[in-house]
Amino acid sequence: MITKADKGNSAVILYLKDYEQKVLEFISKSGADLSDHNITTRFQKELRNTLNECKVLIGTENRGKMINLHPEPPSLRGLIKVHKVNTPIRPVVNFKNAPSYKLAKMLETC
Repeated sequence: MITKADKGNSAVILYLKDYEQKVLEFISKSGADLSDHNITTRFQKELRNTLNECKVLIGTENRGKMINLHPEPPSLRGLIKVHKVNTPIRPVVNFKNAPSYKLAKMLETC
């Protein structure tokens, strides 16, 4: 596998099995739980219901713009820290396709 390093503009070559082990090790140390099922659609329904109940913060004309039409769960990618002992990873989470991304961006600018 070829991936980016955490710092600098360099690439790292390592076995895919080692990369997967580092990611799983990070997840287990962080206390997160792995799930077998996708809760994205349920979360999107709850988010939509909450937005419909909100009468003050977001106007009715903007509520539809706050929901991603085809949401996906956020994905995790690990960048290898080549400057550290045992080369741990730095997690990078892609949140752009998550159900609440547009709402979070709107609230960030408020």
